[in-house]
Amino acid sequence: MKRRGSKFFMPEGYCVKCKAKKEIIDAAEETMKNGRKAIKGKCPTCGTVMFKILGGKATPAAATAETTKAQPAKTTAT
Repeated sequence: MKRRGSKFFMPEGYCVKCKAKKEIIDAAEETMKNGRKAIKGKCPTCGTVMFKILGGKATPAAATAETTKAQPAKTTAT
């Protein structure tokens, strides 16, 4: 949730059952299998699960630091 002015901004999504754009209740940010961010919650009218894919990929700082470290080359003595 983002803050705009003195109010909190609730994420909006499209409810397939109501066929309308509505605010997502009980919104929780998740990371999908492919690494993209998404918001999952419920429709305030009918209670159907709403899902909205967000822009950008999630980049965990610890994982990227470990993968970018150069490993020393192994030498074999014969």
